[in-house]
Amino acid sequence: MAAKTVILGTAGHIDHGKTSLIRALTGIDTDRLKEEKSRGITIELGFAHLDLPSGQRIGIVDVPGHERFVKHMVAGATGMDMVLLVIAADEGIMPQTREHLAICELLGVKRGVICLTKKDMVEPEWLELVKEDVALAMQGTFLEGAGIIPVSSLSGEGLDDLKAGIQRLLNDLPVSTTSGPYRLPIDRVFTIKGFGTVVTGTTVSGHIRVGEEAMLYPKGISTRIRGIQNHGQEAQEAVPGLRTAINLQGVQVDQIERGDVLSVPDGLRPSFLLDIQLYHLATAERPLKHRAPVRFHTGTAEVMGRVLLQQDELAPGEHTYAQIKLERPVAVLPGDRYIIRSYSPVITIGGGGILNPLPRRRRRSRPELWNEMAVLDKGTPSERILYHLKQADQRGLSLAEISLRTALYGKTLERELQNLLGQNKAIKLDSEGQRILSAEVYEKKRSQALNFLKQYHLEAPLSPGMPKEELRSRLFPILEDNRFFQRLLADLVKADELTQDKDLVRLAGHRLNMQEKDRDIQSRIAEIYLKAGMTPPSKTELFAMFEDKTLVSSLLNLLVREGVLVYLKDDLYLHTAVLAQIRSMVVNFLKQHGEMGINDFRDLAGGLSRKYMVPILEYLDNQKLTMRIGDKRRLRG
Repeated sequence: MAAKTVILGTAGHIDHGKTSLIRALTGIDTDRLKEEKSRGITIELGFAHLDLPSGQRIGIVDVPGHERFVKHMVAGATGMDMVLLVIAADEGIMPQTREHLAICELLGVKRGVICLTKKDMVEPEWLELVKEDVALAMQGTFLEGAGIIPVSSLSGEGLDDLKAGIQRLLNDLPVSTTSGPYRLPIDRVFTIKGFGTVVTGTTVSGHIRVGEEAMLYPKGISTRIRGIQNHGQEAQEAVPGLRTAINLQGVQVDQIERGDVLSVPDGLRPSFLLDIQLYHLATAERPLKHRAPVRFHTGTAEVMGRVLLQQDELAPGEHTYAQIKLERPVAVLPGDRYIIRSYSPVITIGGGGILNPLPRRRRRSRPELWNEMAVLDKGTPSERILYHLKQADQRGLSLAEISLRTALYGKTLERELQNLLGQNKAIKLDSEGQRILSAEVYEKKRSQALNFLKQYHLEAPLSPGMPKEELRSRLFPILEDNRFFQRLLADLVKADELTQDKDLVRLAGHRLNMQEKDRDIQSRIAEIYLKAGMTPPSKTELFAMFEDKTLVSSLLNLLVREGVLVYLKDDLYLHTAVLAQIRSMVVNFLKQHGEMGINDFRDLAGGLSRKYMVPILEYLDNQKLTMRIGDKRRLRG
């Protein structure tokens, strides 16, 4: 997978010169709104690109510094590879400086450079003092030891040093590759006359081309890519790390909002509930309580939600595993970062990473349900796959479902699955390998199947086997996909543990355990049906002739299996010798006359009532001996 384009994001307090610095570095004014021009502050996200001396181009996201627009800053910080922390030399570190730094850290940013702007407004001695204060304040953060570079955006002094510092940072940045479905968290949506609906954002993963199908999440709106621009240039493909504008086909502006995600069909699945790792900032003023209302930020989305803790509260500076229940669904993947801000006052209080976008509800009374999240946080890829397979139980997971739960794709997922299959920890439910099952779940169902059959044979010793459908319904009362059951039966037959005879299954060693008295009763039943001819007793009438109804039912089924009796319908059975006479009688009549009405059959059968005639004639139709045309019957063939 190709390396993604690097994104450098600004951070810092209002009026510390972030936008002026970007304009001085790139020649691009990122304040595009009329209100931004008139008020002299950044309100929305701004975007630019910087060509470094080496020839490398990086993307720049300029974020608002005002506390009222921190939610826009969070949106801009998502996907940031490194940060340019801007601090005005004449003011030093301010409240939003610290909050922006905390947000970057919570979102997983690990590298950055510090720029002291307005160098021309302070004396050299003051500048040195500010540098010392900033270095001290950065201790214990990801910017500890980072370069501190003074500049003047007005004169340009220090800009070359800053570019060199960014270049050094870029040289040390590990090559980042992206995998997974195409994802564009949307920060703007608007209409261009003659083109229609356009969405913008920074592509965070995957690739998508003009003409391809796409989907808007969490609403699930289908669309198609009509056009693409990367950093304002027409393109045929959107790739990770680039500022992207996409012209969408077949969707209206009012159907889309900031926070939606453009992806591919089935690439994401919206959820109201998330498993999360949570760090409550040490600077928070009070403990975070169970079910506390918070503002949840991920990507470009802001959603109200409640934090669900195992304990009653989480003290400032503590880490834990938690869940968050949202008022509106979000479409995220494991590993995505998030921020939570308090409901009131609106300040950043914590954040972390998403562990599972499709979890079950975890009850506070069951600590093991909370402890198992450690596997999702610290487990190997194979351990995480196995966890989700066990949670899926008998349903198993498709490859796409495994990806949604683990954020593993392509060759990486294939390699991990091969390891699990090779270690007999997982099995394929089909030859194509499109559905995977935990081997532990499989063995549990295998044991259950054998136990069900063993118990059935004890309770019905005269039955030649359990109906296959009954075994399926006992093992899988609510399973719609039949592949697991078919795979299980095939494996048990292959292992000589089970015998399948048409629609019956039995343990391989099972034999009918008939006593002499049972054989006598079986013979009596057969004789009753033989003598009754075409007017056999119903099952209810037969039960009235014997004491043990369970035994009679088993013997009746056995006579059918042995071919002595034939089941018609509505609890009516015929002796096969009687049925043979009827077949011969009907065939001879039809050969002579060509067709037969129900009155003809009544005369032929000696005045038989409809109670018996209709089931017998329908049986002959079902056996393909006759076919009904209107109210007549003819021989088939």
